[in-house]
Amino acid sequence: MSRFNPYENNGGTCVAVAGADYCVVAADTRLSVGYSILSRDHSKIAQLADKCVLASSGFQGDIKALQKNLAAKELVYEHNNNKKMSCPAMAQLLSNTLDYKRFFPYYTFNVLGGLDSHGKGCVFTYDAVGSYERTGYSAQGTGAALMMPVLDNQLKTPSPLLLPARDAVTPLSESDAVDLVKDVFASATERDIYTGDRLEIVVINSSGTHRESIELRKD
Repeated sequence: MSRFNPYENNGGTCVAVAGADYCVVAADTRLSVGYSILSRDHSKIAQLADKCVLASSGFQGDIKALQKNLAAKELVYEHNNNKKMSCPAMAQLLSNTLDYKRFFPYYTFNVLGGLDSHGKGCVFTYDAVGSYERTGYSAQGTGAALMMPVLDNQLKTPSPLLLPARDAVTPLSESDAVDLVKDVFASATERDIYTGDRLEIVVINSSGTHRESIELRKD
């Protein structure tokens, strides 16, 4: 007799890369359960503020609830302070929101990317209960284990434990970072059945945000 399970992993992979004056956030659009594909065009990326984008993998019910919660809190912040929330502030809010639900967690694996108050790219990576770290790049989801070795090889940033602190942004230009993200997704879709169909890429820089997409494997 099977027991009720409130969680389900709907697969997919998210990646973010921060540069000196930009941030690239990308995710595939496949939504699946087991060996069944429920949708080939489901976006995993949500824009939470002008220069702040969240990409999430995991259980889609919890992802939608989390995005709705954050959007409501960001709106309250905007009305109270007469300004949009910065990306580091949104990172702390997301950590607090996940930690508040730690005894019945949101089954979501998140990457938050954007620009900080100095216009520098920033990436924040999370576990399911709100522990987070600012890094130069990160991957979450079912294909993360396939992508991180490639990202480590190409973009390895200094340890946050080094003193004095080193800059965590990656040395690549914006176009090179986008090309790298496309390459790691094309590679991961060959090995991960939960990643594929289409790649959605959001680039955040001083001029705003723009989106592009490319086709991935559909089998």
